[in-house]
Amino acid sequence: MKRLFIAIKINPEEKLLNEYAKIKALLSHSGIKWVDPALFHFTIKFLGDTNEEKTDVLKNIMLNIAGNYEPFDIQLKGLGVFGSRYNPRVIWIGLHNTGILKKMTLDFIEELDKFGFKKDRQNIVPHLTIGRIKYIRDKYVLKNIVERYSETLFQTTNIENVILYESILKKSGPAYNELFKVKLN
Repeated sequence: MKRLFIAIKINPEEKLLNEYAKIKALLSHSGIKWVDPALFHFTIKFLGDTNEEKTDVLKNIMLNIAGNYEPFDIQLKGLGVFGSRYNPRVIWIGLHNTGILKKMTLDFIEELDKFGFKKDRQNIVPHLTIGRIKYIRDKYVLKNIVERYSETLFQTTNIENVILYESILKKSGPAYNELFKVKLN
């Protein structure tokens, strides 16, 4: 069994890295597990523990769906939080101009469901997770930071690939092994 997910890698550019460092510094007194920028990605579908025999099926699904899409641009814009304002859990950067991304994600979800990978109940909210919150020392500071960055354009990214990753959980944080990459047409 391997812990798998299908995702799009986000390669952070200088502005995103600089603003990310500022956000981390502003929240340095809180307990937040920050995502390593080398691991930035948009998850299309988390598959969980998967038998290795299904890898060929996953590759075929990826090839078939990716073949229907040409490379496209998305914007990484705005900062947000999942959870309530009383109990924030995740800090994220929004993804915009995502019509194609949402359609492709739905195509994956529909096709994967046919092979036993159940649909998620949540709506698709395209985002890039940058931090997982353990505790916030001052929720007012977090609120102000989210407001300050609510309209910030961090970068525009060209999406050219879809990747099947294996996630290996370690004490130091997750490690991702790229198992299979498919170029969009």
